[in-house]
Amino acid sequence: QVQLVESGGGLVQPGGSLRLSCKASGNVGSINNMGWYRQAPGNQRELVAAIATGGSANYTDSVKGRFTISRDNAKNTVYLQMNSLKPEDTAVYYCHAYILLPYGVVWSDYWGQGTQVSVTS
Repeated sequence: QVQLVESGGGLVQPGGSLRLSCKASGNVGSINNMGWYRQAPGNQRELVAAIATGGSANYTDSVKGRFTISRDNAKNTVYLQMNSLKPEDTAVYYCHAYILLPYGVVWSDYWGQGTQVSVTS
């Protein structure tokens, strides 16, 4: 069984920073892309940032220049550094990973439980 465990959410004032972490644990064989999604009340879940195994990353336009995604492949962990936070960044943030189980042949989607990020004065 595979679990993605997130940490680092919280309450911050506009202009502040937070760092989210997500570690994949359990019966992990290989991990391909990892990423962060978010969902605000009444909105669909949207991709915030994603990073490939080799480190190439892409971001949604609204966070470019403010957020940085990174990963530590040895620790099966992905990070999201969020700077210059705005009230519109308020959402539940979900970690995602494409994971292949040991001896498996099919890559599957795995999700974290979500962590709340609230940006308010």
